[in-house]
Parts: sequence; C-alpha cells; structure tokens
Amino acid sequence: MTRRKPDLDPLSRRERQIMDIVYRRGQATIREVLDELPDPPTYSAVRALVRVLEEKGHLQHTQDGPTYVYAPTRPRDRVATSALAHVVDTFFGGSASDAVAALLDLDGRELSRAELDELGAMIEQARKEGR
Repeated sequence: MTRRKPDLDPLSRRERQIMDIVYRRGQATIREVLDELPDPPTYSAVRALVRVLEEKGHLQHTQDGPTYVYAPTRPRDRVATSALAHVVDTFFGGSASDAVAALLDLDGRELSRAELDELGAMIEQARKEGR
C-alpha cells in the first residue's frame, strides 16, 4: 500500500490537549487554554506550544487589542481523517481491514447493535461505490 503523507505534522500529547481545547471552544486565548489544561505548565510554556502549533499549520491567530486569539486552520473532521490515515499506514501497513479488526477487538469497548448496523450500511455503500 502507498503511504499517505499526513496533511499536518503529528502532535505531541500536550499539543493534542491544546488543540482539543481550541476545537471545543472554537477559538481561545493563551489564558483560556492555560485555564483548561490539566496539570498546566507555565504561561510561557503554553505560549511556546501554541507558537509551535502555528508553525506546524494547526492554528492561526487574529489580534483582539493586545491579545492574540487562536483558531484551528482546518475543520476537526478533516484533521481526524488525516490522523486516522496516518495511524492506519503506520500501525496497520495501510490495511483498513486490519485497523477495523483492531477497533472491534478493543477491550471494554463493545459496539451496540445500532453501531454494528451503521458499520454494515457503510460497508455496503462502499461496495456499491466500488471503494
């Protein structure tokens, strides 16, 4: 299988936490991010992490007086799809079926009948579309 390059650089744990906050809020200042981070580092450390996220292309800012307000550069679903493609390529050799099998085998995460029906419908639709 051909390996796809992720749309954006991968994130560290702390960078993911920051992005979760910004996605949840829609936009955020450094202070707002700091207030919501678990076991927060210093203000300067958060500012540096946000700057890295801008350099990686995940965030952009606008200025509101003296304050920078940060927002995601891409919709969450598009980033999630890119991240998932990276995981499938990295850990499952590009095999979607191996990745789905691993998801179905996760401990403590049983799928409901409705979820299984939904997955079946998506598989059937993909067959019809020749994917």
